[in-house]
Amino acid sequence: MRGTPHLSPDTTRAILFDKDGTLIDFEKSWARINREAAAIGASGDPALEKRILAACGVDPVTGLTVADSLFASGTAREIAAQMVAEGSPMTHEALTKALDDRFAAGADAAVPLADLPLLFSELKAMGLVLGIASSDSERAIAGTAETLGIGGFTDFVAGWDSGHGPKPGPGMVRAFCAAIGCAPADIAVIGDSRHDMEMGRAAGAGTVVGVLSGAGNCETLSPLADAIIDNVAILPACFASVSG
Repeated sequence: MRGTPHLSPDTTRAILFDKDGTLIDFEKSWARINREAAAIGASGDPALEKRILAACGVDPVTGLTVADSLFASGTAREIAAQMVAEGSPMTHEALTKALDDRFAAGADAAVPLADLPLLFSELKAMGLVLGIASSDSERAIAGTAETLGIGGFTDFVAGWDSGHGPKPGPGMVRAFCAAIGCAPADIAVIGDSRHDMEMGRAAGAGTVVGVLSGAGNCETLSPLADAIIDNVAILPACFASVSG
């Protein structure tokens, strides 16, 4: 399962990437922001802030984000709902907006997991169409792509608020396919969470690849992935030459 997937531009026309944990380092990019989000939800109550952190996916022992938790895979709306359930005095709608604003403002703090402009330019040179689908908002994804220098290489962006439904549903994949004019069987979905794998499977993606650079691990990804890689940087080596 773990190793280099065998991909070819003859059968894979496009790649839909997850963002956090796949293109950017999750803990370096999000640990501080998620703690600030918990503080927003707690509205100055330290005990509530601690409960929110644990409920949304920060391991109280290690301080790391738990795989497939709300902080790892949830939308601002889903995270806000959990915070309200834990006792946040804010309304769900107000808290959703406050979290979305905080998450979008964190786009310039994104730490890439590879030389992303090089990676995206190499994949584009092979004739591949590239997209990003994230549980973050559309504006946050677009802002992060610009910060990382890959905005000009990205043909499609979908967030939780883009109207295609959240992960793990198939909507983002189907919207990507409709936008670029290809069938789900012609694309690869690449992500670090079970939600990414489930999204790809639900949409009928031709290839679903798990990446170990985020919150997921072999145990959580293997049941649904066709292959598991350590880092997206190896992807160009997975493809045969367009002319070959």
